[in-house]
Parts: sequence; structure tokens; C-alpha cells
Amino acid sequence: MKKSIGLLVLMAVLMNCNSNKKKNDTYSNVGKTAVESNHPGKKLMETNCYICHNPTATEANRIGPPMIAIKKHYIDENTTKEDFIASMQAWIKNPNEADAKMFGAVKRFGVMPKQAYPEKTIAQIAEYMYDFEIEQPEWFEEHFNKENGNHNGKGMGNGKGHGKGNGMGNGKGIHKQQAETNFKDLPYGERGLKYALTTKAVLGKNLMGTIQKKGTIEALSFCNERAYPLTDSMAVVHNASIKRVSDKPRNPNNKANTEELGYINTFKKVVANKEEASPIVKEMDNKVKVYYPITTNTMCLQCHGKPNETLENSTLTKIKSLYPMDKAIGYNVNEVRGIWSITFDK
Repeated sequence: MKKSIGLLVLMAVLMNCNSNKKKNDTYSNVGKTAVESNHPGKKLMETNCYICHNPTATEANRIGPPMIAIKKHYIDENTTKEDFIASMQAWIKNPNEADAKMFGAVKRFGVMPKQAYPEKTIAQIAEYMYDFEIEQPEWFEEHFNKENGNHNGKGMGNGKGHGKGNGMGNGKGIHKQQAETNFKDLPYGERGLKYALTTKAVLGKNLMGTIQKKGTIEALSFCNERAYPLTDSMAVVHNASIKRVSDKPRNPNNKANTEELGYINTFKKVVANKEEASPIVKEMDNKVKVYYPITTNTMCLQCHGKPNETLENSTLTKIKSLYPMDKAIGYNVNEVRGIWSITFDK
């Protein structure tokens, strides 16, 4: 009888422990999800990297590898977080073919343009990538396994600890496409930024594709003929006014007004101080205006750089023929070339 009572007590204790463990696991998962979604690196990655590395782009319709590919090529079971952050910092400061670890990506897309991001921004993005699972295109696992001899990602993570192996060591990944966001539910600043960045992505994809396939001269013709229609088409999609304006416009129609010139100067100070820019929001009665900087990278300098340095004479001649009143030259990397001016209904 005593043995029966003891057995019942033991079973009750084990069931209670099991129940508590499930509750704790649930709370732990909820907590982890909250930490992941609130990590500053997540938003910084989406803002700064997804123009070229968006997980929703198809394999054939890309201008750069997805971020999960970068994670898999740079992290193995011996890579510490500090190692990974240092590697990302070094690459961003000096992207070049000799130091590249993704030879297939360089062959297909070329070396990424040099961009001067704040070190803190790169550190937070790299930290987020290392600690958490990141979005993976549906096609990526099969592509990665094929590229790596169908090894199912072995050697790229052991599935243990700090997130680096989760979904990497066994090749399963997240497999979720970035859900189409209802931008109207976002705060005004984020909403305007999404409108700007999705438009930038469409323009960038077409422009970089033209440069890669046909060269800089043809890219100038593309900008002259297609930039406005593509921008207008995105304005229709978002039901917003989307403009790019500058203090040194190439097209006179892109000349900034007095108020916009003030915002351009504000962003110039932010970028010069190597800080991360945030959208400027101006609310009116029933409208909202959002402003965000357009900064230069090495790719931009092919058409906006300094003559006889980064801007070739043949390109300059073409610019003068297409834009007789052009002022948009003489830039270095990481300078404010203008701003996005977005207007939408509240």
C-alpha cells in the first residue's frame, strides 16, 4: 500500500514538473520572440540591407545574395560572435574580390558597392544575424545544398546555442517569405520609410541590372527614360506622393524647395557625424510628409562622382547630352545626394 502511495506521489511530482517545464518553455519562446523582434539589428538590417539582399526576391530576380547566404558562408561551429562582427566590419569597410568568401555571388553580382555605415550599425546587424534565425527564401535551401555538394549545410552550424546553428546545420531554415506588411498600420515614420525603400528597391534592381548587363552609359539612358515612370508606378501602389529631390539636381524637376533644403542640411550633419539617420516626420491636418536621405556609394559615383577620378569622360559627355543643366556630380562615398519626400493621407 505504501509503495502504491509513493508511486502516485512520484507520478504527481513528475507531471507537475513536466507542466512547469512546458509553461517555462512557452514563456521562454515568447520572450525570445519579443527580444528578436525588438532587437535594433533587425530593423537596421531591413532598412540598410534589404534593398539588395531581400529574402522575398526570387532567385532569378536578384541584385545580391540573401542575408541567410552571408550568414552561412561566414559562420561555422568555430565562429564566435566577436569573429563574425569583426568579419562584417572588415568587409563593409573594404569590399573587394580578393577577400570575398562568396565567390559565386561576386561572379554573378560583382563586388558590392562600398558604403560607409556607422560601425555601431554594422555591429548590431551582425549581432542580430548571429543570435537569431533570419528569413530564408523558399528556393534557398535547395540552391545552397546544390552549391555545396548536397551536404545539407554540414559544417555551417551544429544547431546548438546562440542561434547560429538553428536552421543552418540541418538545412531546414525558416522557409518563410517576408509577409506583405500592411504599411498603413505602421507609425508614420516607418510607413514613409517603407514607401521610400520599396521604391528604391525597384529603381535599384533595374538600375544595377542595367549596369551589370549593359554598362554605365546605358544605365544613364535607363534613368532618363524609366526612373520617373517606375517611381510613379510605386506611388500608385502605395497611394502616396513619392519624390526624390536634391540641392544639386540632375533633372531640374528634382530641385528641392526651401523647406526640403533645410532637411537635406539636417541629414548632411547626421551622416557627417557617422550616425544612423531616422525619418523626419511632419504632420498636417489630414496629410503626413516623411523625409529620408539618399546617400552615395561607389556604384553611384560612376554617374555622380568627380570627373577624371570616379566619373569617366565618356559618361560625363553622355550626362551633358541628356541633362544640359546637370549639377549632380562631384560626390564622394557616403554623402547626402538628396532626400526622399513622401506624402500620404493620415
